Amino acid sequence: MATLSGRVPRALLQKSPAQLRTYASPSSFKRRTGIRDGEGASDVPGEQSTGRRRRDTAFLPMPTSQLTHPLFQPDHLSRLALQPFHPEIITPAVVSQALKFPHNDKDPFRIFGLPRNLLVEFRILSAPCSVVRNVTIDVVNRLDTASQASSANHRLVFTGATGCGKSVLLLQALQYCHARDWIVFYFPRAINLVNSTTTYAYDARTRLYQQATFAFQTLQRFLTVNSHRLDQLKTTMDVELERRATIPVGTPLSDLVRVGIKERALAPTILMALMEELQKQTEFPVLLAVDDFQAIYCKTKYRDPQFSAIKPYYLSMPRLLLEFASGQRQFVCFLPSLREARFSEPSRQQTSNSDSPSNLRRTLGVPPVSHDGPYIKRSSTLQTYSKGLERVIVPDALTVQEAMEVFDLWSQDNAMPSAPTDELFLSKYTGKDA
Repeated sequence: MATLSGRVPRALLQKSPAQLRTYASPSSFKRRTGIRDGEGASDVPGEQSTGRRRRDTAFLPMPTSQLTHPLFQPDHLSRLALQPFHPEIITPAVVSQALKFPHNDKDPFRIFGLPRNLLVEFRILSAPCSVVRNVTIDVVNRLDTASQASSANHRLVFTGATGCGKSVLLLQALQYCHARDWIVFYFPRAINLVNSTTTYAYDARTRLYQQATFAFQTLQRFLTVNSHRLDQLKTTMDVELERRATIPVGTPLSDLVRVGIKERALAPTILMALMEELQKQTEFPVLLAVDDFQAIYCKTKYRDPQFSAIKPYYLSMPRLLLEFASGQRQFVCFLPSLREARFSEPSRQQTSNSDSPSNLRRTLGVPPVSHDGPYIKRSSTLQTYSKGLERVIVPDALTVQEAMEVFDLWSQDNAMPSAPTDELFLSKYTGKDA
């Protein structure tokens, strides 16, 4: 660095050679890093280089020698010793007891997914589990009765305050039916049907906006969960496809579903044909479970060419669920879960669903919220799609025995933020929004 007079500063001249910055020559750099000519640089722009840079950016487990803390020892990891959730033991004798969901690769909640709150809770616990409540026994008994009839008289809607356990109850009913050899559909986040997260295209034949991607994903998950049951069912009529060969009578339903999985554009047509066949067959009861059911009665984020909001009954997937809700289509049991309070979670705020569906509230007899009233505009079409639904009220609070079981469950699994004491339990149970 030179001064204004062009001379070298005295402080720089007084520095020792060890204090001066030195630079490695190209040859020594190659020896130190182990990179040879032609390595470490890619000819393709934006592509990561090979060699040491790639190894340093990889996610690798820590060596065992560094995991010396007791928390990392297998003997200190908690393991819940609970009975498995099985239909044979779901009786009044196990009320207020925690049961562990079985760990199978084709369990419905592992394939279809979970609501976000349950997903977080199951990741904290060492095993997915739930507490059996009195309302669980009531729903199970109604499902056993419904297995002998159609869904015309078994369209149940779970209602209750936020956090009362509607999603857990719906999951218990889903697991119960799956273990009883039912064919099950499960939509854990109905908000994804209307929040414009998947592609859509107008179909002049059906005069609906087809959601091919969502139908494709539904077929994939449905086949994974119910493949051995679909192999035993066959089509009863020809399925005509546009610009494709007609699927003949007698084709196994599993092969019918694979056609929609192979060609995504055909997924909506295949899904509708599958629903028609499942309505006709009588070998297996069918359960259709929908969480956050109120989302398909609200405004959507989808837009038409004029950028106007598309009504939910003009979208193929919400329209399908609405037809089952109104009884126009019938399975053995239609089991949705409704959120009563105003939406407060981020997943709900991403859509225009901040206004509660007054049409659905009025039909079910749910108490109105503060912004609802006699002068709120209601849709006669949505009122038609909500007729015949039967309300199942989930208790807002746990009983003392149920709350103690939940508290002990989290304590045994070391999931409590502080030491579990009686004072902590009473403060949580008697506090606001307990």
